[in-house]
Amino acid sequence: MREYKKWKTQMGLLAVAVAVICVAAAGISRRKEKQKEEDTLKVGISIYQGDDTYVNLLTKKIERQLKACEKQQGIKIHCKIVSAENDQNEQNEQVEHFAALAYDVICVNAVDRTNVSTMIDRAEESEIPLIFFNRQPVQDDLRKGQHIYDVGSDAQESGRLQGELVASVYLKDPAVWDKNGDGVVGYAVLEGETGHQDAIIRSEWSVKTMTSSGVPAKRITGGVANWMKEQAAAIVGRWLKEEELELILCNNDDMALGAIETLRQEGRTDISVVGIDGTEEGLMAVRDGKMLGTVKADSDIYAEYIARMVCGLKKEGTVPKGILEGHDREVWIPWEIKICPELGE
Repeated sequence: MREYKKWKTQMGLLAVAVAVICVAAAGISRRKEKQKEEDTLKVGISIYQGDDTYVNLLTKKIERQLKACEKQQGIKIHCKIVSAENDQNEQNEQVEHFAALAYDVICVNAVDRTNVSTMIDRAEESEIPLIFFNRQPVQDDLRKGQHIYDVGSDAQESGRLQGELVASVYLKDPAVWDKNGDGVVGYAVLEGETGHQDAIIRSEWSVKTMTSSGVPAKRITGGVANWMKEQAAAIVGRWLKEEELELILCNNDDMALGAIETLRQEGRTDISVVGIDGTEEGLMAVRDGKMLGTVKADSDIYAEYIARMVCGLKKEGTVPKGILEGHDREVWIPWEIKICPELGE
């Protein structure tokens, strides 16, 4: 009996020891998991719509740049990209989700640039830096919080450069645009979106610069294709049945490519097309002479700046030096003109 009691006591002590070891191991495991989570930079990216070519190109390059940051800075980066499918309420919920999961930085390509207060308030409440890109909020919203930023390109400059592109070609050889030789360039404008600031500004400054630079031009028609290739193709198809055009000014490359597709199908070589954005497909069309020119915002620089801002805000709590360049909240990506080789730079 005495031996049994001794054995029972030993077993009890062993069980206690095992329990202590298991608790300790669980604690170590939890600490390791917590440390792993702390060492991981979590980035949430919400884009306005999943089938926008330029935005998709940009987000893929942001992912690649973040991967480069992983290697350079020795940190693990988790990047989650979601699409709001052009629904502002859905985008608000996506930002809410990122905040609830304690993401380190949230990047937003806004559905409605004038309606971002809910997202800003949630990010500020959670003390999470918020970077808007490609669609600039109004100035008052950018100053609502301590860490609210915008990375974009000046819409006025893009329109102005598109107008300069047209003018430079016209002044070298008016016949490039004025195909019927009546001394006036009959043009149409494909706008990106009704009421969208960039669409309005690009259209206005393109025409204003073109005409003030010496191009005698007459607006024939215009339409809104919501930045989409298919919608642009359909609109241009209708125009060809009703209007006499020589030039189509497009607010982005996707719409320009849609216009070109219809023109080629109809065998119309008498109408020229210019775009804005500098997408890979758009630049290829320029090189091939299908599109006479575009205005490019360098997506590599765009993505690099956003990735550097993300990593800097996580590591140092601030944007790295040299990115804001005198601005407190805004980063501007420069534009450059690209003209098809036959016409020269």
